[in-house]
Amino acid sequence: MPAPAPAPSPDGAPAEVEALHDLVLRSLDDDQAVDVVSIPLSGKSSIADHMVIASGRSTRQVASMAQKLTERIKGELGRSVRIEGLPVADWVLIDADDVIVHLFRPEVRSFYNLERMWAFEEQAAAAGTATATA
Repeated sequence: MPAPAPAPSPDGAPAEVEALHDLVLRSLDDDQAVDVVSIPLSGKSSIADHMVIASGRSTRQVASMAQKLTERIKGELGRSVRIEGLPVADWVLIDADDVIVHLFRPEVRSFYNLERMWAFEEQAAAAGTATATA
């Protein structure tokens, strides 16, 4: 008999996705990541359910956060992840399937400004609200 599917969370994501997302946020908090932003992607994109963006103060911290996060995901959840950019550690991408993590040095993060790219719907909603009240 197949294992039952995990119960969905209130926002519709399976419990295992939420456990992964929580682990990512906890790990980044433990490693003193700066300006952590979590962007829900459910309904916006099929690449993942969440995108997490954070900064480290140096390439050494970015690399350390990335390595520890991948070890924690494998150790606690038994998931393998794909990682890109670790040797240089200006921008490290961690693909854990349901959660995509971008770790940046601050200068590189401000240059690419991923938050703005993925916040287009929120900006459009805010503009519509401002127009409606005017």
